[in-house]
Amino acid sequence: MCLARVARLGRPAVIVPGGGPFADRVREAQRRDGFSDAEAHRRAILAMHEMARHFSRLEPALVCAGTLSGIRAALSRGRVPVWLPWRLCARDETIPRDWSITSDGLAARLAERLGHAPVVLVKPVRVLRSARASRLVADGVVDPTFASIVRRSGLSWSVARAGPASLTHSVDAALGAHRRRRSRMLRPTPWQKKK
Repeated sequence: MCLARVARLGRPAVIVPGGGPFADRVREAQRRDGFSDAEAHRRAILAMHEMARHFSRLEPALVCAGTLSGIRAALSRGRVPVWLPWRLCARDETIPRDWSITSDGLAARLAERLGHAPVVLVKPVRVLRSARASRLVADGVVDPTFASIVRRSGLSWSVARAGPASLTHSVDAALGAHRRRRSRMLRPTPWQKKK
């Protein structure tokens, strides 16, 4: 199972759950009852919250965390946190309150807030490594806000097809690219070097 694989990767990772069947029910209820996109957004965040708790029940090696400090504390203890998004999303004025953001965009926003961590999206479809985020938005693979966040933040990101081998490879590649990028960022530019 994918969760067990991530829990045993031996590398720092944060799981951002989608809303799954809980979010599907929100969409159905909105069509039926006609409540606003802002209300649907609130309920979809709660759906992600429920999925996070469900994941932690399925895989005991995971620990739920709802704040940046909670996530960092879990990582420092060598645990894999599953993000409970309610608290951070409720206070974040940079995210839209509608369906233009899903767990993809929220994962990118969390990565941005965690110091530009690399993002690996797990999808049931195969995506070319060369695919641009804007193309994936047009194809309905990711939400529009994901593309905006990775563009403005320069986040490194990739898409893994659900499955243990693909996931392990994608996480390894993402972490390797992130280390190389940070290493380049930390090197002094010629005008910063002492003469």
